[in-house]
Amino acid sequence: MADYWLNALVTLFVTLDPIGLAPIFVGLTRGMTKEQRRQTGFRATLTAAAILFVFALGGQGLLNFLGISLSAFRIAGGLLLFWIAFEMVFERRDKRKQTSADRALGEEAMTGEDVRHIAVFPLAIPLISGPGAISATILTASSAPNLLALIGLLVIIAALIGSCLVVFLLAGPLDRALGETGRIVLTRLLGVLLAALSVQFVADGVVAIAKAATQP
Repeated sequence: MADYWLNALVTLFVTLDPIGLAPIFVGLTRGMTKEQRRQTGFRATLTAAAILFVFALGGQGLLNFLGISLSAFRIAGGLLLFWIAFEMVFERRDKRKQTSADRALGEEAMTGEDVRHIAVFPLAIPLISGPGAISATILTASSAPNLLALIGLLVIIAALIGSCLVVFLLAGPLDRALGETGRIVLTRLLGVLLAALSVQFVADGVVAIAKAATQP
């Protein structure tokens, strides 16, 4: 069970990428007061946590309802996570995230309603709980060996979302401390780890489909 929790922690940490969200948060919340930034961070992380909890608890049931086998979703999810890893290694993911953030922010003056909207989109969706994080959550939840493991997964999700909140609250100093070189090194290292994990997801899915095909 410890191996399951460790795998879940690494997979979700890489896909959520809390540290990588720091410069995006700084850009999105420029012009906000300290209190507005705090409210934006809390609202975004609570929304993202609710989304990931729902998919962790009901994601497999949704797949069954749609007639999608878990093996097929493992392959599809693994390919999606591999693409995210590819973007991280070749520095495309941050550019795509920043583009989404810029589109949401636009060039208009910041209002109270804008602050609330930015917390949900693009911060909560898709920057925190995006397709990669949702896929990773469903995959890890579906492979939980028992109820205790699933509860541990929910705790891991809550802890990682909490780390996102801490990063948001400390976004300015953290971004300056890492610097450009630190962000590049960290992003590429996490991308390589995610690539290896995504290949494992695909391999597990292929093996499961092959076994099902050979059974009478």
